[in-house]
Amino acid sequence: MQVAAPVAYLVSQYPALSHTFIEREVLGLRELGLDVVTFSVRQPPAELSSEAMRSEAASTVVVQADKGQVLRDNASAVTRNPAGYFRALTKAARTGDKRVRARVWQMFYLAEAARIQQEMSRQGIRHIHAHFANNGADIARLVAELGLALDGPDSGWSWSFTMHGSTEFEAVAHYDLTAKVESASGVACISDFTRSQLMRFTDPEHWSKLHLVRMSVDTDRFSLPAPGVRAETPLRILQVGRLVPEKGTPVLIDALAAMKKAGVSFEVRLVGDGPLRESLTAQVAAANLVNEVTFTGAVGQDDILAHYHWANVFCLPSFQEGLPVVLMEAMSTGLPVVTTRIAGIGELVVNGVNGWLLTPGRADLVADALTELAADPALAVRLGEAGRDAVIRDYSKAEQAQRQYAFLQGARSL
Repeated sequence: MQVAAPVAYLVSQYPALSHTFIEREVLGLRELGLDVVTFSVRQPPAELSSEAMRSEAASTVVVQADKGQVLRDNASAVTRNPAGYFRALTKAARTGDKRVRARVWQMFYLAEAARIQQEMSRQGIRHIHAHFANNGADIARLVAELGLALDGPDSGWSWSFTMHGSTEFEAVAHYDLTAKVESASGVACISDFTRSQLMRFTDPEHWSKLHLVRMSVDTDRFSLPAPGVRAETPLRILQVGRLVPEKGTPVLIDALAAMKKAGVSFEVRLVGDGPLRESLTAQVAAANLVNEVTFTGAVGQDDILAHYHWANVFCLPSFQEGLPVVLMEAMSTGLPVVTTRIAGIGELVVNGVNGWLLTPGRADLVADALTELAADPALAVRLGEAGRDAVIRDYSKAEQAQRQYAFLQGARSL
């Protein structure tokens, strides 16, 4: 199985520590024989914390890295077809959020789109796929618009995007979601919940474009630990994610404080960094949990597995999510998960079968679930085994790469 023509992938920043699932998808597609050329709007972070990130960074075209090339590619597009470039410019000026500042930014996006479109032309690529409905999707849309304006309506230029959510559903007009779905040849939705939310904002005639393509885990790499590595006691609690309000980490800390007062023994690792680091550190100190809670900072993919193997339960009491890949990673390593009943999480976690699904914002329920797992290590093992089975069945890298491959085939043929 091989798709003759390559595709372009565009992300606002790639590679990035929080975008390892995109790396996984790109590598899975390449393993299926699809040539994926990656573009990043911004420079990747200075610290590339895994070999995969370093490899992807070396082969990714960074649009803003060479502003001289951006100018040259725009000049080339104008010289080749002035009327076509002006049509694309006019379309950009009428696209997106209706506020003046947002429309001005579309001009910058067009300049960046011209850089990508010209590079894609040089490499014989006609389809571009964006992850997230942010400025990357704005630029990808303009890449296709510019390509059609320069080369004609039958030239085969098209674009698609992956819809993650859920922030975009709170600002539909700002992200121009309805128009993006109408313009795209296909939308890959990471959960049925995500797909249903897009259906709210689009006409039923466009629903056929919305396809379910989940994020994935390399279940061979995120494997069970060797016997004896994962201790049953004391309870070892792990959270992985950025330290941002939507992850609900203060709720976990409140739960830990209640557990300590009740005499439950535990150790905790909070893996990640972010704007709440200082306030969370203060909350831990105020709750007298300094000896129990460790802030590790950000951890790269080459080192994260050791943390999953150290833990015997994973807790993510989020307020807002799409469908967290860290839950999949934790379950793939055989960890039971304690999380919240929001967005698409219920499509992965089945309450009482492979983890606990709790009402968000309830520290008392988090404390109860963790206390029960501390008292019954055998239950934790059973839930963890069921979780790994669920991930292998529905969220493996191979399975979802096949789905994305088929999605891209369909999106390019529309």
